[in-house]
Amino acid sequence: MARATERRRVVRLRGDERSARPDSLAAEEPLEIRIGGEALTVTMRTPGHDFDLVAGFLVGEGLVGAAGELAALRYCAGTDADGANTYNVLDATVRGARPALSAHRNLLTTSACGLCGRDTVDAVRTRSRWDVSADPLTVPAEVLYGLPERLRAAQRAFDATGGLHAAGLFAADGTLLCVREDVGRHNAVDKVVGWALREGRLPLTGHLLLVSGRASFELTQKAALAGLPLLAAVSAPSSLAVDLAEELGLTLVGFLRDRGANVYTRADRIP
Repeated sequence: MARATERRRVVRLRGDERSARPDSLAAEEPLEIRIGGEALTVTMRTPGHDFDLVAGFLVGEGLVGAAGELAALRYCAGTDADGANTYNVLDATVRGARPALSAHRNLLTTSACGLCGRDTVDAVRTRSRWDVSADPLTVPAEVLYGLPERLRAAQRAFDATGGLHAAGLFAADGTLLCVREDVGRHNAVDKVVGWALREGRLPLTGHLLLVSGRASFELTQKAALAGLPLLAAVSAPSSLAVDLAEELGLTLVGFLRDRGANVYTRADRIP
């Protein structure tokens, strides 16, 4: 968590009392992503697991889909005023035909928006190479109910700051395989997907993803692009997320908390 959190002095108010004390904040810094030395985008993220973030981002953009397609990742020499490397510029080398970057984003992506800069809704409907509708995954409701507690227990940076989203990858039996945190929901998911890509685990057949916030269209698409047949969220899904999940045959679960949930699509996977 070296760069994931920062300490600041605050004045704490509690009723008529006030006191000065240190407080931990979730760090947020820009990361410039390049492919073969050519700028692709700048995203605001919490430093940490940057290689996973970039790998997952490229999966979400439809630029790579298997570990063998990502040849290398390296930090470039981005420096601060003192000449120290900021580790805020990362270059990816992609095998095969070079992606046409002009068709993708080349601007700032905030930690709140992973689809900023796309021209139309149709442009973000990147087609997945994996057919999640055919995935035979089943997850008993009792297993599903236990996932939020397991994810929350693994959120180390959230414990310190209270200001980070989380995404967790689970096996069908509820085993937590990977958890990542970030100020951006989409970044947390990209970090998990990127970890899976670099571990040679894509497609994530028979696995499920849990996110600590809401389920948006974008997160549903990212799940499908990683081959995930089930996406669960502790909060609400959007209408477009439900439409996309239904179209793709992906199971979408919302309001997963307090031993309850709403299943919006493909409820047959949860016996």
